Amino acid sequence: MPPYDIGSGQNDLAFIPLGGTGEIGLNLNVYRCDGALLAIDCGIGFGGPALPEVDVMVPDAGWLADHRRDLAGLVITHAHEDHIGAVAHLWRQLRCPVHASPFAAAVLRRKLAEAGLLAEVPLHVVPLGGRLTLGPFDLEFLPVTHSVPEAQAVAIRTHYGLVLHTGDWKLDPDPLIGKPTDEEAFRRLGDEGVLAMVCDSTNAMVEGHSGSEGEVRRNLTAIIRGLKGRIAVTCFATNIARVASIAKAAGAAGRQVALFGRSLRNAEAAAREVGYLTDIPPFLPEEEAGYLPDDSLLIICTGSQGEERSAIAKIAADTHPQMALGEGDTVIFSSRRIPGNEKAIQIVQDGLVRRGCRVMTDEDHMVHVSGHPARDELKRLYGLVRPRYAVPVHGEWRHLSEHAALARACGAHPVIVEDGDVLRLAPGNRPDVVGGVPVGRLAIDGDRLLPLDGGVLGARRKMLFNGVVVASLAVDAAGRVLGEPKVSAPGLFEQGDAEPGQLADELARSVAELPAALKREDDTLREAVRGALRKAVGRRLRKRPAVEVHLLRV
Repeated sequence: MPPYDIGSGQNDLAFIPLGGTGEIGLNLNVYRCDGALLAIDCGIGFGGPALPEVDVMVPDAGWLADHRRDLAGLVITHAHEDHIGAVAHLWRQLRCPVHASPFAAAVLRRKLAEAGLLAEVPLHVVPLGGRLTLGPFDLEFLPVTHSVPEAQAVAIRTHYGLVLHTGDWKLDPDPLIGKPTDEEAFRRLGDEGVLAMVCDSTNAMVEGHSGSEGEVRRNLTAIIRGLKGRIAVTCFATNIARVASIAKAAGAAGRQVALFGRSLRNAEAAAREVGYLTDIPPFLPEEEAGYLPDDSLLIICTGSQGEERSAIAKIAADTHPQMALGEGDTVIFSSRRIPGNEKAIQIVQDGLVRRGCRVMTDEDHMVHVSGHPARDELKRLYGLVRPRYAVPVHGEWRHLSEHAALARACGAHPVIVEDGDVLRLAPGNRPDVVGGVPVGRLAIDGDRLLPLDGGVLGARRKMLFNGVVVASLAVDAAGRVLGEPKVSAPGLFEQGDAEPGQLADELARSVAELPAALKREDDTLREAVRGALRKAVGRRLRKRPAVEVHLLRV
């Protein structure tokens, strides 16, 4: 597919996903109307087992940054990390106004403050159900139910037609916080006529209905009332309705509640700032929780996905400074397993069971419901909106394919796109992928963003699987070795093994045998030493490690 010349002045309406169509996370979507650009969401993703050298990733926004003069703004649909988490990392490239609901804005302000950007970013609060005009885009925000307060779908009106960007959503008659999804508003859009619906595919393979938060609250209340000992519940920090349900269940059982984990405390502060949790008493500080009788305590903690530095992971490893769990205690995982996190979650759960805890999950108890629509809900939305075209997003390829088949059965014409595709929605008889733009993923490495295929991560990947050898040697002006070279090989040999000393002896002999002219040049001598070491390790271990040589000319 040829590159798409975004600056050539085409008069059309196009959808350009830069992240989120082929995997869960990294959501970054762009709409183009007659040269103007609108970005929706800007999220992070996680490396997982396939990328062990990477912790957190963001989409590569280089193409969008190159056209930021045409960027009318960035709209955030909700406060989940895979939709909001990359804003603080990428805003310096985009430098555009950001628009979000009150709760999402409260969450984002804390992230921007940590990044030193709070005074720079023009952050505008969009009221629930509000309207906003950005260039040629007339935006109407439709509140929807999701596992975070104030999720909003976006109806994008242009002179080419109306596009509905659903964001993440579900149909829940009893969401506990916020109103149920306004089905009549979606029916009204359908009556108006929807050119295309860009829609969540996460649960497109799940039959039936996703379930209700109200049902989870009732079950948690019954379960917690019947438990003895200390109770820990781990869930997603921004699921404020779930946090409230856990707190209410604890109160009904005569327990006080403490929050363990920074992200939970930040989410609580953001929720209280915009008027949620008003009927929930203040939570206990971490340092006071350990002094309560076991049957009087419940803690809500981070780590539902097995994050290594989370509160529940530290408790499982018995390294948390203020909380310990053991025989007779119960841990409830009130969350789903995000694909790729299974092993990390299992490690934490095994650690808890080893310490004598009872572990309860959504596989054996009704302690969680998804925030995404199952197939019955998707069918209901298609019946209301009646879009001409359907564009499945937010899911892996199998989810997109299942969603496309469902959309076709509901009377819409589906189009599956990949990250970087430029999907022209209008004008024309039907949508068409007319080109592509460069996309990719960047790893967050401290304050840096590193390309996954770049030299730094490439070297890290090589060291991860093949180890690293570091040699230090001193030579005189003629290249004769002075003293004994030192060789270390972390990740290849155990401390105290004889092999590093043997490699140092081989290295000294190899240098002595080199031509005199070669030994007089530092760069050529260093490369010769590097090659000799790599061959020596290869003979012993059948590996090709990264080799670093420190050469001192005396």
